[in-house]
Amino acid sequence: MSDIFDDFKQKVTDHVKQTIQDTPKEAIRQVEQHKAEEEKHSVEDDARAHLRGFARTIPSFIMAYGDRNLKLQNFDDYTEDDVFKEVTGITEDQFKFLRDGGDYIDQETGEKKHFEGHLFDEVVFNDSIQQFLDLKYKLRNYFDENNQEDIFDYIPPQKTNQIFTPKKVVKHMVDDLEKENPNVFDDPNATFADLYMKSGLYITEIIKRLYANPVMKQFYPDDHERLIHILNHQVFGLAPTRIIYLIATNYILGFDDSIKKDITTDHFKQADSAEASKNGTLQELIDKEFGTN
Repeated sequence: MSDIFDDFKQKVTDHVKQTIQDTPKEAIRQVEQHKAEEEKHSVEDDARAHLRGFARTIPSFIMAYGDRNLKLQNFDDYTEDDVFKEVTGITEDQFKFLRDGGDYIDQETGEKKHFEGHLFDEVVFNDSIQQFLDLKYKLRNYFDENNQEDIFDYIPPQKTNQIFTPKKVVKHMVDDLEKENPNVFDDPNATFADLYMKSGLYITEIIKRLYANPVMKQFYPDDHERLIHILNHQVFGLAPTRIIYLIATNYILGFDDSIKKDITTDHFKQADSAEASKNGTLQELIDKEFGTN
């Protein structure tokens, strides 16, 4: 029993010594492994963060540029490089990195590494584009009062200044305008402007009020002629960026493709009135874009 006990003590002592010797090595190995995993996660987390931000911009992109040919593989071909970043919040190279993967340089080690990419499900992505285009077409006729919603209900707020005023608020604004200016929509020579368009909802509400006005109907009994007069002579707008300009004008003029051939005046322009207002040059900007008359 004494020999067995002595042997057990010796084995325990040897095991403790070996553990003491091996622990720093194991700790270093675990730290290095954890660091490698963190680096991998850092790249993946960064990619996912880009992906989350990008996903919120897709409806705006489709609203401005989308057509039935748009899909994942040509998504980056629809705009210029700088406009793509303005619209989506990421560069075309970053989008391709998320979609296709690619090599990158580890910032700490300088090593060349590879990211697999393929963060998009191509079938789901392409199907979602077509579904949004279907919805856009369904809701495009803003003259249809049976539609209690509009396409902008399906576009999430962006980190940029693409925040759209809700339809209820727009209607309230136009109601107040009419209260303060009775019979304002009776005059076929009256003009209305939105100098900082976002969605075009304010302009479309003005168009609807003019179009439905009984006095306007006396001046222009024909519905098409009345509508064209309103678009050619009575409504004006400025949009601060390319994407907002396209979103607003696509919405304002997108309810009926046949009217575009009869619109002879470009009363909707891309220009930043907020910047001009800060500089005290707003009137000069308006004169430049729309003339002094």
